[in-house]
Amino acid sequence: MKLKYIYAVAMAVVFTVQASAQSKVYLDSATVARIISGKDIAPPTQPTTVESRQIDNTSEDAGEDNETTERFQTDNSLSWEQNIKARLDGILQSDITQTTSVGVMVWDLTDDKSLYNYRERTQMRPASTMKCITAIAALDRLGADYNFKTSVYYTGTLNDSTQTLDGDIYCVGGMDPMLSNTDVTAIAEAIKDLGIQNINGSIYADLSFKDKNEFGKGWCWDDKNPPLRPLQIGKRDVFLSTLKSKLRECGISHNGIMGEKVLPQGVTLITERTHPIAQVMYKMMKESNNLYAESMFYQVAASVGGKWNSVRKGEMVINKLIQKLGLQPRNYNIADGSGLSLYNYVSPELEIQLLRYAYKQPNIYPTLLNTLPIAGVDGTLRKRMRGTAAAGNVRAKTGTVMGVSSLAGYLTASNGHTLCFAIIVNGGMSQAPMRGLQNRICVALCQ
Repeated sequence: MKLKYIYAVAMAVVFTVQASAQSKVYLDSATVARIISGKDIAPPTQPTTVESRQIDNTSEDAGEDNETTERFQTDNSLSWEQNIKARLDGILQSDITQTTSVGVMVWDLTDDKSLYNYRERTQMRPASTMKCITAIAALDRLGADYNFKTSVYYTGTLNDSTQTLDGDIYCVGGMDPMLSNTDVTAIAEAIKDLGIQNINGSIYADLSFKDKNEFGKGWCWDDKNPPLRPLQIGKRDVFLSTLKSKLRECGISHNGIMGEKVLPQGVTLITERTHPIAQVMYKMMKESNNLYAESMFYQVAASVGGKWNSVRKGEMVINKLIQKLGLQPRNYNIADGSGLSLYNYVSPELEIQLLRYAYKQPNIYPTLLNTLPIAGVDGTLRKRMRGTAAAGNVRAKTGTVMGVSSLAGYLTASNGHTLCFAIIVNGGMSQAPMRGLQNRICVALCQ
């Protein structure tokens, strides 16, 4: 070995010893390799301490990547597949695999074969990569043309001479998370367009779309999540009061009560307000919106038929899809649609097989792909993997709750093949190391 290289290694060791008295410094194998090769040797401008790696554990996109961009070496004596395996084997030799539970699976969609496996069948909490499962199940069951719907009906008779409705108004909630003040205004105007100036009856909200449980099983009591109701505006249960206000603005008086009641037979449709599944899914996935994900999950549950739809119905639909993939539903637990529940248990293998299935379905893949955050560009990945081969390439759903970090999605490898991947890490006290592991795997697959 040349003298200058020995000197460089010695200086790195001295620096590490000096810094250790104050904080822990991380030198990975790639850094040592660069020192030995004589390339990119420069003293660190600021040691990376344990404290500086702490970030908010509750946010999907909290913090920015502070890691040095890593260039992975290619051994020309090995095939592309062998190089990928060597890279990922090296990454998974890091300390994080000793202190947390890690599962990784990579599938080559172009060749339709497994590319890399590491504890891929380990059953773990997925956090928000659960939304991938919900999205794929929804598109598979409902189709890409499905609409979230809120319907408004009336009973009784219209008296044209007095412009009075002698009957009731029923607003049937379909758990549309995009229902807004604009929609309520349109409903009030549709009632006015019938020639109604007086409502001599009641205005009811039909909430039979889902059961009465306003929060999911296994949700933490101190999470600030909105209640799950079939008829609300954003996160607030103000639909009926808002409608009454809009009716007043339209010059319509109301003489009756406001309450909850199931739609009877023999009603007449006034109007419907709809939002397409792709529009709802876009915000659900890009922003990791939990309310939107639960709304999506209950659409899947409602597809079974009947009223007062429950988590159990949604679970039944997803379990049938799991069976269709050749896996056993008893190995997993589907507790909600967002990944908030502590009772959700899946595996990287399950997520991969669902991503693989979606890729093969023309009614699923285009819609799903368009909703996934893009590394370094948008959504919950906008601050991650910037300045690397993964930026603008990786399209994946993030997952973040205390002690859990996950990433699952698609990318294009350096050989032009389309890959899907799933990485789940459980048991980490800080998000930074877990996300760092995911980032390095994605970069290694893209270079």
